[in-house]
Amino acid sequence: MKLNFRSLATLCAFVCFSLALIWALSPKLLLSTWGVDFSYPVGLVGRRSAALFAGIGVMFFWARNAEPSSARSALVAGFVVSCLALAALGVVELGNGHAGPGILSAVLIEVALILASLYVDGRERRSVATSMIISTNV
Repeated sequence: MKLNFRSLATLCAFVCFSLALIWALSPKLLLSTWGVDFSYPVGLVGRRSAALFAGIGVMFFWARNAEPSSARSALVAGFVVSCLALAALGVVELGNGHAGPGILSAVLIEVALILASLYVDGRERRSVATSMIISTNV
């Protein structure tokens, strides 16, 4: 798979839609993987998170064909901040004993998505800047 914004946005949409379905239909699945006990209040928060993941998935799916722009960069920056916060929280909760080592799988995926997002956004911005310089010098 060629790593460009279209493939990354499609992957992010797929991950977000998957998380939305899991949190909405079976929050116990992720919680048990992370070593966290299920309770009604935790399920409530999980189901509400499903709505946020669904919304993020829609944004990435609809933006997958977007050309480099400040709006697309804002989408990537927001996603990077969210993944960074989630990864940090996962490590902190593991360190505090509130989650088990299973949460590290989520942290690794979040870090991978951060790195891929920064790579693609940076590479495509440089490409656009180079094209603009070449076209103004011709």
